[in-house]
Amino acid sequence: MKPKYLLIGALLLLLGLVLAACSTAPSATPCPTAEPCPECPTCPECPACPAPPEPVVKEVPFQDAWANSPHNDAEAEAFTHWNEGDPPEVPTSCAKCHTTPGYQDFLGADGSEAGVVDASVPAPAGTIQCVACHNAATVTLTSVTFPSGAVIENLGPEARCMVCHQGRASKSSVDDALEQFGLTDNPDQVAEPQGDSTLGFVNIHYYAAAATLYGKETQGGYEYEGKAYDAKNDHVAGYDTCVGCHSSHTLELKFEECAACHQGVSGVEDVRKIRMQGSKVDYDGDGNVDEGMSEEVAGMREILYGAIQAYAKDVVGTPIVYNQDAHPYFFVDANDDGQADEGDTEAYTSWTGRLLKAAYNYQVATKDPGQYAHGGKYIIELLYDSTDDLNQALPTPIDMSAMHRIDAGHFAGSEEAFRHWDEEGMTVPGTCAKCHSAAGLPLFLKEGVSISQPASNGFNCATCHNDLSTFTRYQSNSATFPSGATLTFGEANDANLCINCHQGRESKSSVDRAIASAGVGDDEVSDDLSFRNPHYFAAGATLFGAEAAGAYQYDGQEYNGRNMHVQGFDTCLGCHDTHALSVKFEACSSCHPTVKSAEDVNTIRISTDDYDGDGDATEGIAGEVQTMADTLYEAIQAYVAAQGLPGIVYNGARYPYYFDEAGEGYASWTPRLLRAAYNYQWVQKDPGAFAHNGQYIMQVLYDSIQDLGGDVSGMTRPPVEAEATQ
Repeated sequence: MKPKYLLIGALLLLLGLVLAACSTAPSATPCPTAEPCPECPTCPECPACPAPPEPVVKEVPFQDAWANSPHNDAEAEAFTHWNEGDPPEVPTSCAKCHTTPGYQDFLGADGSEAGVVDASVPAPAGTIQCVACHNAATVTLTSVTFPSGAVIENLGPEARCMVCHQGRASKSSVDDALEQFGLTDNPDQVAEPQGDSTLGFVNIHYYAAAATLYGKETQGGYEYEGKAYDAKNDHVAGYDTCVGCHSSHTLELKFEECAACHQGVSGVEDVRKIRMQGSKVDYDGDGNVDEGMSEEVAGMREILYGAIQAYAKDVVGTPIVYNQDAHPYFFVDANDDGQADEGDTEAYTSWTGRLLKAAYNYQVATKDPGQYAHGGKYIIELLYDSTDDLNQALPTPIDMSAMHRIDAGHFAGSEEAFRHWDEEGMTVPGTCAKCHSAAGLPLFLKEGVSISQPASNGFNCATCHNDLSTFTRYQSNSATFPSGATLTFGEANDANLCINCHQGRESKSSVDRAIASAGVGDDEVSDDLSFRNPHYFAAGATLFGAEAAGAYQYDGQEYNGRNMHVQGFDTCLGCHDTHALSVKFEACSSCHPTVKSAEDVNTIRISTDDYDGDGDATEGIAGEVQTMADTLYEAIQAYVAAQGLPGIVYNGARYPYYFDEAGEGYASWTPRLLRAAYNYQWVQKDPGAFAHNGQYIMQVLYDSIQDLGGDVSGMTRPPVEAEATQ
């Protein structure tokens, strides 16, 4: 126990020494005093947080309008068709128009190459969203390429619509299919399979409105060789594009605006009833020219369908039926009842070239439900030509005698008078634009000049009417003719509008200048002479006779002036319907009781003189003029033979009208021959000359025959009268 207590005592002693040392500090080193802490500065107030920035778009414009439109119908087949696919995706061939990403891809708005869709889009792909049409690519979009390869340029906002509403096939698609199966030169041969390939129906697809609108410029329909077709349907300024007639967002028709010109339009269905004055032709031959263009197209489509079924049954031997709600639309008519039944499910494959073309056009006219407004006349031409082509092979052809393909001349947009310049950039030069474009005459009346104009589908309402709500007309107090004469029907008479164009383009004075310039005798040939063409339908110059001096009037002879006929029937509009241009033959019957039709006008005569010397003084003046014209042609041919010149032949359907026997343009002109040939052409190109001023024309023909040395011994030259009669 003793060692333990000794250890504890030692530890206590050591602890005491330590405590003593700590309690006694050395006097030489005092502890330092700490510096006081500095005061902290007052914190500045935090600046107020800035307000959140204004959103770029507070409210999406037109969102509600778009949301209820077909472009946003998420349940529509156009957007759900691929949802159950394997894999579920919209292929590149469809994505351009059925998805927003595909549309942007095609335009290059996503940074990819423009003009092609690079990738399919997973389905469901949604609808057509705002960004499809509102992006940097669409802002600069001014041209659109169609399935035919045609490019339409200088477009505005409507270009966005036309990218898709153009169809997926064209005339070239049909032609390519026929060539692949060897049917190009064998229109009635049934296509045989080519390996694993079978000729199927060529489908233009849905709502190809732009192809209908632009007609022959894009060749959306099957256009037959040798036929002419309407170009773009101009309608009137402001209402000749997609966005001019349809709301960009709801897609609805702006029918309220149609009512400004088309009275009675108070709803969309009323638009179907519209029939413009420039379309007063019975296209479908049902006798009704007051029904809307929609009904005319429907009537012609029904006729074509009947022809298609007759051809399939009687020529091919396999009946056909159409079902617009089931792909591929044309099926074998299993029970041959002419109706699309549940049992008609076998796709039609017995195609011939003739049948495929017609069926394609039938589909073109069916899958654009607004075709009657977009380009009704183009569609009518396609339907007419398809029916006519099938008739070439049908054992019992469809009766088309009451049907019409084109309009009256002023509105016949497919014809040469308006299509002549299509190969020259669709631009009518200033020398022709006054009378061969829709905008030329208004410009001439306003400014007194004529400049180049875009080619048009004939005239439109604005050609003659300066206000399309009241349909007042441009005023013209007179017209200056090629001879330099200024003539008039009276101040502000509407017929003055007509004679601004229906006056010809040459006259006695221009023929005389050409002859004087050549400086040769009457029977000397000159290389400086060429045929002077008075042009077409110079009815105004014929009517004014010697006052206009349009026909060649021989020196030393006197000629009748204006044919006054009787009051009320002495102007263009007194005798012709303003729009249809047809003769008001019913009005003639009040004085000429034998007139029951337009053809009967040719039998009218008042004078009992036998002008042409054929012994018949009862035939109509038209017959007298015709015989004298025939005699003049004989005299022309006799003259060149007597002069030892090359033979001459006239062809009124081919420029330059007079040809040598080798078919080349006639070049051996003498002054005497030129005068007579000019007058012969004048009569040929004014087919109503006998009525416009028959006695003046017979004076001209008589003098031409006589100058050539022809026999006029049995003829009677009409006397010159103050007021000519027939």
